[in-house]
Amino acid sequence: MSSQPLLGLANSRTDLARIDAALRQSVRTGDDYMDQLASHLVLAGGKRLRPVISVVASQVDGRAEAPDEAVLGGVACELVQVGSLYHDDVMDEALTRRGVETVNAKWGNLQAIVAGDFLLARASEIAASLGTEVAGLLARTIGRLCFGQVGELRTTYQTDRTEAQYFASIREKTAALFAAPARIGSLTAGHEPAMVEAVTAWGEAYGMVFQLVDDILDLTATDEQLGKPAGHDMVEGVYTLAVIRAMNAPGPTSAALQELLGKPLDAVGCASALSLVRGSGLIAEAYDAAKGFVREATDALAELPDNAATQALRAAPGALLASI
Repeated sequence: MSSQPLLGLANSRTDLARIDAALRQSVRTGDDYMDQLASHLVLAGGKRLRPVISVVASQVDGRAEAPDEAVLGGVACELVQVGSLYHDDVMDEALTRRGVETVNAKWGNLQAIVAGDFLLARASEIAASLGTEVAGLLARTIGRLCFGQVGELRTTYQTDRTEAQYFASIREKTAALFAAPARIGSLTAGHEPAMVEAVTAWGEAYGMVFQLVDDILDLTATDEQLGKPAGHDMVEGVYTLAVIRAMNAPGPTSAALQELLGKPLDAVGCASALSLVRGSGLIAEAYDAAKGFVREATDALAELPDNAATQALRAAPGALLASI
């Protein structure tokens, strides 16, 4: 998914280098084996999207250079993201991530869990170095991620999952980890409270767009485009917005989906379910829901100064949606 508007500022290349250096430093422990575990997905790549958001958010007051504290705050959020991926891969029994073996596939589940815990601890350590407000925010964000994950787990394979449950889960599980770096970037830059609240609201709405787009692509993209089988969410029993609406729409599609879903799917069942959802016309409604959050993100910035950083934030949600 595209994040290009966020990488179009004059210092973006320099800022990416600062982020990468700080991120690599954050996973050095002095122990070769632990270094391998902690740095595995960091070295595999990734967009560094959360640190980039922190850096850009710090510049909405018009400053030319992000403070080091905004870089470190974004790195702390990225470590939370990577640590949560280690745990997700254990739960999903995933074999690959970012084009490499997962930690659990290469070293085993126990090492993956402990390494994920270590990354969360290191993130908390960095946040604490930035003050009690940032430390408290990161702790609350980790709590929100756990709450969102539990909300998803308790509705797994439930064909009566509601839209309210879906939106509540993705707001906690995904949007929280975009709101946090936006807020941290603004806080560490010393912005006025109104500016901090504006970029936080932007981050939350951006995160909702991000997850909706990801969920739509799981239903519309090819296996090759995704780097994993299409329809993976339905196979795992995670029913997203278009699927929920298709299961509740009047007509034969709903009955056929209700018959297929509610249990693990094999390849044939997944193909049938994908065909039904794609033919329902309801993926377009999920797209419209994402458009609503694009507007929400843009509106959140209405009172901010019109400069390159603010323009980049305004453009980024729409660029995500355009990547479908």
